[in-house]
Amino acid sequence: MIKKQPIYSTILDDSTLWSSLKEGNENAFSLLFKKHYPQLVQYGNSFLPFPEKVQDCVQDVFTDIWIYREKLSDNVVVKAYLLASVRKRITKSLERDRIFRFSSSIESVEFLFDFSIEHHLISDETAASKLSNLNRLINDLPARQKEALYLRYTQELTVDQIAETLDINYQSANNLLHRALLNLRKEWKENIFFILMLLSSAF
Repeated sequence: MIKKQPIYSTILDDSTLWSSLKEGNENAFSLLFKKHYPQLVQYGNSFLPFPEKVQDCVQDVFTDIWIYREKLSDNVVVKAYLLASVRKRITKSLERDRIFRFSSSIESVEFLFDFSIEHHLISDETAASKLSNLNRLINDLPARQKEALYLRYTQELTVDQIAETLDINYQSANNLLHRALLNLRKEWKENIFFILMLLSSAF
């Protein structure tokens, strides 16, 4: 039986909401949807230049969660699970629509997100120029490295959670992050912690 008791997002975390929706609580399901929908659409738009299709994919993920809620695992990191589910759903959509021909693996989905760290975060013109250069360096990284940075510093996932989202092992996820930061260090002459700070505050 579906439960409709009140539930408040300000005092309940993702794990509590997840447990409640598994028990059939529509309010918990609705709160998780509203909380994560915008960032999931943003993530989806990084793979697919069709906003309506991306929104459909995100909604399909939540539909499946509700339909199969009783079979869901109790021990999940909700944000990582949702990001991974959206990524897989978009891959299936691409396979179905035959947008790419030679490979149907999830690795064939290219991360097209453009980092754009805002100039208003920097006060003087010289620093703003450096920031423009940093944006260019980040966006010139290989797609998988850029996606790993996005998941780590924008979505604040752990390396384990990044591995789950990208459907790779821990070491591969760690290597992606390491290579991304190493590539930035080669070109960026300033303190690397400045990069990490801006990545974390960019959105």
